[in-house]
Amino acid sequence: MEKISKILISQPAPADFERSPYAELEKKHNVKFVFQKFFRIEGVTAIEFRKDKVNLLDYTGVLMTSRNAVDHYFRMAKDMRIEIPDSMKFFCLNESIALYLQKYVTYRKRKIFFSKKHVDGLVDIMGGKHKNEKFVIPCADTGASHLNDILDQKNLDYTKAVIFKNVAEELNETINLDEFQLLVLFSPSGLDSLLQNFPDVVDKKIFIATLGANVAQLVKDKNLNLAFQAPTPETPSISAAIDLFLTEHNKA
Repeated sequence: MEKISKILISQPAPADFERSPYAELEKKHNVKFVFQKFFRIEGVTAIEFRKDKVNLLDYTGVLMTSRNAVDHYFRMAKDMRIEIPDSMKFFCLNESIALYLQKYVTYRKRKIFFSKKHVDGLVDIMGGKHKNEKFVIPCADTGASHLNDILDQKNLDYTKAVIFKNVAEELNETINLDEFQLLVLFSPSGLDSLLQNFPDVVDKKIFIATLGANVAQLVKDKNLNLAFQAPTPETPSISAAIDLFLTEHNKA
């Protein structure tokens, strides 16, 4: 069994690497982390958006799943010369996204909701007192089926509004996949980029780790070597999961 010595993280490097969990893991396990964005985000134009016949003002609630969704929702409203009414309700996947809304709205004047229990908790809020709202979900062209399933179980009225695209980066000239023993993926778009850039990855011995059950299932479906996923009760973060995996793998 080959020792893990080099790990590819499919995200940009932390702003302050030395204070990040990755720096501590490098020292503890004598490994090297390499950070590389696997895709970039491009906004959909107003002309493209109109083709989907989604009117942002037809909805009474917005489900925000990321900061990118927030940015492009308000960009699209501006491009289409739409003023979002004060009565619009925002349902955010976490508190960080809810606070990020302050970049565009006066927080105290808005009806903003979030849950510390992530997706399930937020959908419980939406399906409670707000079950009769019409929801729009600003999203990328690659949607999350796991979220759709949860919303469908609650019989919520929602529409996906594709307002940005995930475009695969050209990785062949910057990354030699054979140098790595472990690759960490964070989204379906990251997996799509991996397969587009390295179609022979299924034949390689590289371990794949994921953040999120949805991505993990997609990795399995593609017959790739899923080593572990986070979060779990034992490993609530991806750094904790990497720590545990390295400890057990290198010991073996």
